[in-house]
Amino acid sequence: MATFSASKTSKATVAHPRDLVWDVLTDPATVARLTPMVRSITATGDLWHWQLVKIPVLGQSFELGFTEAMTYDPKSAITFTHTPPSRGRERAGTDGRYDLSDADAKKSTRLRIELTVTADLPFPRLAKPAIQATMHGVLAAMGSGFARSIEKELRTRAAKRR
Repeated sequence: MATFSASKTSKATVAHPRDLVWDVLTDPATVARLTPMVRSITATGDLWHWQLVKIPVLGQSFELGFTEAMTYDPKSAITFTHTPPSRGRERAGTDGRYDLSDADAKKSTRLRIELTVTADLPFPRLAKPAIQATMHGVLAAMGSGFARSIEKELRTRAAKRR
């Protein structure tokens, strides 16, 4: 078993007010629905347990789950830290944050997402380049799918507010 990690930072200006973006990012069911490869997110207070679909890695498939402690700075930042349960072990986790700030006279939101994913997988360290390439590909697919989905969700919610 070796530990592998991959990081990604994304920035975008979202054409919706910060309070609307905040409402989406703090709703675990909505985040799960909008994020490709996520089967579910179960929240217990500020602990969110993410369950992913099976992800293929070098001819094997892994169905990973991990628990994140969510810390909120209302409407400006969400920090998440891998916090495995006291009983049991999780083979994957993520640490990162969402930063939100106003853009365009509060009509738009600057959104920055930074995260690092770590996974213990049954591959030799020698496989690191291939594993990390796979992890970066998965992060890119999840990120682009989330970007499309959140934009659609925000448009729908904005139309309901009118």
